Amino acid sequence: MAIKKLAILGSTGSIGRSALEIVRRHPDRFKIAALAAGKNKSLFKRQVEEFKPKVISLSDEKDINEVRRNLSYSPKSHCGDEGLLEVATCDGMDTVVSALVGASGLAPTMAAIRARKDIALANKEVLVMAGGLVMEEARKNKINLLPIDSEHSAIFQSLVGHKREDIKRLILTASGGPFLNMPIKKLSAITPKQALNHPKWKMGKKGYHRFCNAYE
Repeated sequence: MAIKKLAILGSTGSIGRSALEIVRRHPDRFKIAALAAGKNKSLFKRQVEEFKPKVISLSDEKDINEVRRNLSYSPKSHCGDEGLLEVATCDGMDTVVSALVGASGLAPTMAAIRARKDIALANKEVLVMAGGLVMEEARKNKINLLPIDSEHSAIFQSLVGHKREDIKRLILTASGGPFLNMPIKKLSAITPKQALNHPKWKMGKKGYHRFCNAYE
């Protein structure tokens, strides 16, 4: 089996760290070709030293210069939005793990698709914002787009090996949230403000607008 070469967008986040752990466990199957992250330069430097990617990028130019000066080798280094595009389209790489947060993941993911790189997608917002465009480009460029995070990966794995007409419905169970112990009869009267009062996550204004739009 040929070694699959990966680029990871968001290597210091939870999905990026999980992806690197898989690479660490299976060096006979995976190799890191490029890494990009945001502002966690200390963790990023450790990742770069361990996996020796040929292309690296951080959000800030000062941070990437500092990391580069203290490395034991000399990868190609970039920063900002341009750096994300460089990592997403670098030569000698097969698959991009798209694990950036929010809208920042759209442009590099689209660039990777147009460069005919397979996509392992953890950033759901990419499809929320531009699902039709992303899937059209994926079909046009004949690449594989695989969901790798939480619910959408669970749905994908449930559908593998089945014909569409075989599926009647899929049920996603809730993880808790603010209504974990609320009686069912009260759920019809919940407000957006209550829905966004999650015990763990702070949804913010974007989450509020998404909730409202979902119920228009």
